[in-house]
Amino acid sequence: MARTLYIKNMVCPRCIMTVESILQRYDIPYKEVKLGQAILEQDIDQETINKIQEDLRRVGFELIQDQRQIIVEQIKNIVIEYIRYDTLGNKKINFSDYLSERLGKSYSYLSEIFSKSEGKTIERYLILQKIERVKELITYGQMNFSEIAYELNYSSVAHLSRQFKQITGMTLSEFRDRAREERKSLDQI
Repeated sequence: MARTLYIKNMVCPRCIMTVESILQRYDIPYKEVKLGQAILEQDIDQETINKIQEDLRRVGFELIQDQRQIIVEQIKNIVIEYIRYDTLGNKKINFSDYLSERLGKSYSYLSEIFSKSEGKTIERYLILQKIERVKELITYGQMNFSEIAYELNYSSVAHLSRQFKQITGMTLSEFRDRAREERKSLDQI
């Protein structure tokens, strides 16, 4: 019988590789490892779970067993996937509908659990994740503000600018200029 392990703090493809290597260390066959989950091919004993849990803690992860915490972590991972890794164009649909569909639960139920656990709404968490992504994209310097606004489904650069300033206290240009000042070219190191 298959078993799913729910794992807190997985946020990137490197996290997936780390969890896969832990499972391989114990010769545990798995079907899939994705953000927040490891789907094992079969159940494992408690002693092995304890070993995995210890290894996960060492790298900043944590097994989750509480059903509400599992839902909160799933919401976080879906937000991260939606903002950073969406290749299917899902950013063009309403996020609350997208989230409800992905988790098979009403948005009001999900929102209540998330807010009680995290002390902020799903919408606020989504905005904070978007702003962090904007910061990365500005720092990379490969996209202009219009392209970033389009990429993250803002209605306009003005909307992005207002939200960015509200969250960071800086304009997009101030952040870009500061990021340039803090970075040195390789020949200046």
